[in-house]
Amino acid sequence: MSTLFAIRDLHIFYGSIHAVKGINLEIKEEGELVSLIGANGAGKTTIMHCISGLLRPRQGQILFKEYDLLKVKPENILETGLAQVPEGRRIFTRLTVEDNLEMGAYTRHKKSEIKADMEKIFQRFPRLAERRRQPAGTLSGGEQQMLAIARAMMSRPKLLLMDEPSMGLAPLLVREVFDLIQEMRSEGTTILLVEQNARMALSIADRAYVLETGRIVHEGVASEMLHDERIREAYLGS
Repeated sequence: MSTLFAIRDLHIFYGSIHAVKGINLEIKEEGELVSLIGANGAGKTTIMHCISGLLRPRQGQILFKEYDLLKVKPENILETGLAQVPEGRRIFTRLTVEDNLEMGAYTRHKKSEIKADMEKIFQRFPRLAERRRQPAGTLSGGEQQMLAIARAMMSRPKLLLMDEPSMGLAPLLVREVFDLIQEMRSEGTTILLVEQNARMALSIADRAYVLETGRIVHEGVASEMLHDERIREAYLGS
């Protein structure tokens, strides 16, 4: 069975700084939830920017289905079936909630299907439905994160990349976002979750990788890593 997504021997530099040092990571099959965890500055977002085409590596491969993503223009990556929920949400604050969702579907052409998917989004996110004609910038932080996730889902992605979805949210909202991620996974969405909250990430992932100063230092079954004393002491605070 071929691997759905793979990073091979990836090296990324910022000038003379070797930020990512030959990492390997894979998602083996559809419906899998794989988490990449690590402290701030470990290189997690750098890797996400490289997957999205915002950074070019000095060496390595990023493979998704039949695509070599390093040969795909950044503006065309969404068309491969890969969508991203970026760190900091990056919604269009002056556009309405509906307009943001339509932007998520810009690679699609069947208006009836887009409209049907938007209604499904509003059923799943009642608060977004209530605010569908409001400027997105008037939403709370938690609502903006929901909108960022919903916008990505409007492209019907084969693989969803999520970069620090819990950042800046109150604990109750963090739980709500992680419940949503679990729900999407149970419906068959394949997810690569990059997250500083190691405990939450490991509690919902199938497999996980730990990144430390640009290198993968641990990998394995997430539930086992959650109870590994070395992981607990280094990343879970216990």
